[in-house]
Amino acid sequence: MSFPTSFPPQHQDQHPGLEYAMIPFPIYDNDSYLTRGTLLQDKVAIITGGDSGIGKAVALAFAKQGANIVIAYYNEKKDAQTVRDIIEAVQRECLVIQADLSLETECQRVISETINHFNKLDILVNNAAVQYEAQKLELISEEQFDKTFKTNVYGTFHMTKAALPHLKSGCSIINTTSVVAFHGNETLIDYSMTKGALVAFTRSLATSLAKSKSGIRVNAVAPGPIWTPLIPSSFSEEKVSKFGANTPMGRAGQPVECAGAYVFLASDAASYITGQTIHINGGEIVNA
Repeated sequence: MSFPTSFPPQHQDQHPGLEYAMIPFPIYDNDSYLTRGTLLQDKVAIITGGDSGIGKAVALAFAKQGANIVIAYYNEKKDAQTVRDIIEAVQRECLVIQADLSLETECQRVISETINHFNKLDILVNNAAVQYEAQKLELISEEQFDKTFKTNVYGTFHMTKAALPHLKSGCSIINTTSVVAFHGNETLIDYSMTKGALVAFTRSLATSLAKSKSGIRVNAVAPGPIWTPLIPSSFSEEKVSKFGANTPMGRAGQPVECAGAYVFLASDAASYITGQTIHINGGEIVNA
């Protein structure tokens, strides 16, 4: 399968962005290697930010492996409904919940509605995030700083805290961090900070749960430049047109290229893996 190596200039004022407005449309499925199976048969997975991008690709990959899906999304109703239709087309159930995950009560509601509907929870993917570009530190307002941390870090913390009482041995938590957690980004300082916090959260919680003999695993995936709605909603038209070109592979990744890592970490095939990060970044070497 071939993937785009460049993108036409484009920008969206909507944040975190609308997938259906992107050109080209992100690739979230590939039947040649994300085939149907039973690795996650009848498991229930919550995927925050599952309405588009990486979250959408993960939702479909999980469903094709037998899982039922809960999508928590912010305000991208059309994208969320599209994902639900896709999941139902592969004969799995999909519950979509609109929520502001920067608020603890909303995170608790997502968990409560999931348990009320499915009566269990097996997998939590903390994937929802926002990013806002600023050319220097002095231009990052307190409002922006708070929004970025409350969505990316507080949301993950509160979702995980609310989910833990319902998770049992063999269950999995997967956090979406980023390559910028490891090498930084000069115009995404606050976003990079939040992703670094998620790496530390992943390692710390994994150790805590392992020592408590809970049997619950916690891992992370660190994508590099991936073609998702965050990109045209965060960057200028010129920067979008060059997005991903500086990677060793010479292109941005597509959401479908991340999905397999989440399936692996959620499955029993990763039963002896916890506290780890899988890097999907087009060949960039990072200090893990």
